[in-house]
Amino acid sequence: MRVALHTRLKPGRESEYEQAHRQVPAELVEAIKKGGAHEWTIWRSGQDLFHVIECDDYEALLSSLADLPVNIAWQARMTEMLEVTHDYSQEGAGKGLPVAWKLPS
Repeated sequence: MRVALHTRLKPGRESEYEQAHRQVPAELVEAIKKGGAHEWTIWRSGQDLFHVIECDDYEALLSSLADLPVNIAWQARMTEMLEVTHDYSQEGAGKGLPVAWKLPS
């Protein structure tokens, strides 16, 4: 399944955010993959961040990460930089961006 998300940086945190993502903990990367994600890409336009996640089951992915200490630490770090955060709660599984259009096959 493919999920698109939107988060937003706090003004002035762009450089810090980009630096943090050059050093994502290997343990977190491994946990994301183990949780069923095959790809996770983030694009930035000004303060707006757009995520596309390819995974087996988004709800299961969030559940596998929610209580993981390395993810909790990472999310605390991200919360300092973000106005709109990624929601790892059960309700967050339904907060992906709705599809507005898709190129027909």
